[in-house]
Amino acid sequence: MIWSGVMPAMTTPFDSNLAVDHTFLAQHAAWLLGNGCTGLVMLGSLGEGATLENSEKVEILKTAVRVSAGKTPVVAAISSLSTANAVRLAKEAEQAGCQALMVLPPYVYTSDWREMKNHVATIIGATKLSCMLYNNPVAYKTDFLPAEIAELAAEHKNLQAVKESSADVRRVSAIREVLGDRLDIFVGVDDVLVEGVQAGAKGWVAGLVNSYPAESVELFNLAKAGKQKEAFELYRWFLPLLRMDTVPKFVQLIKWVQEQAGVGSARVRSPRMEIVGEELKTAQATFKTALANRPKVSEKPFSSFKGA
Repeated sequence: MIWSGVMPAMTTPFDSNLAVDHTFLAQHAAWLLGNGCTGLVMLGSLGEGATLENSEKVEILKTAVRVSAGKTPVVAAISSLSTANAVRLAKEAEQAGCQALMVLPPYVYTSDWREMKNHVATIIGATKLSCMLYNNPVAYKTDFLPAEIAELAAEHKNLQAVKESSADVRRVSAIREVLGDRLDIFVGVDDVLVEGVQAGAKGWVAGLVNSYPAESVELFNLAKAGKQKEAFELYRWFLPLLRMDTVPKFVQLIKWVQEQAGVGSARVRSPRMEIVGEELKTAQATFKTALANRPKVSEKPFSSFKGA
């Protein structure tokens, strides 16, 4: 497993009956990979994993594995209310052909380190797959501190990466200070991508990439190459959109942008509802400005991946 590059946190497309649209999912996945993404992260927060049944999750993973055809890794986000169900899903993901797991803290319950360590360690220890720990204290109210991450890494060789979504770029340096290069660090919040790479992150689990894969890959590559002037020019255009990844309605906003860009639908499952009113007006203004000033980046069109 190579943990590097831009890996989309893929949205889950729904048809008019809010069933998973596997035909569109396959085309979308193929388009993202065709434009330079290095893997697919399925079933995460952006993928509305909390509203999916386990059977739906497994079928989504199978679709992604079929599209990737072993050329790029499929990473299954493992999240559940219970440790036992999370372990079950981890084993099913391995059987479905996934190359790696992204391990989340449990939904709803915010615990101490003893309980949280037991939860994630049980999942990591239940598989031979390479694992990424997902740290998102803003969303899950559980903060994996660098010393705690080091403790897990010392005990589990297959823990090989961490998605750092604290929105504090200092955490990238703090993890490296404790662990050196033992773990590959991924930026998990879109609007700190350039800063995170400059601090030593090797990858990006991205959100707006669902609509703009070519721009996302170009931005990451420029930041990685240290081309600060070129990177900032692209970043400056992208930032108003990237900030949509940092608010409570990030799922609705990112799916709405997909619909506006002609590469998806704004449909979400309840309890989420599509944006309306002032939120919609603000999003429309942001998208209008972005569309009018979109930079020229070489991109393979979405339509060329029909039937994937």
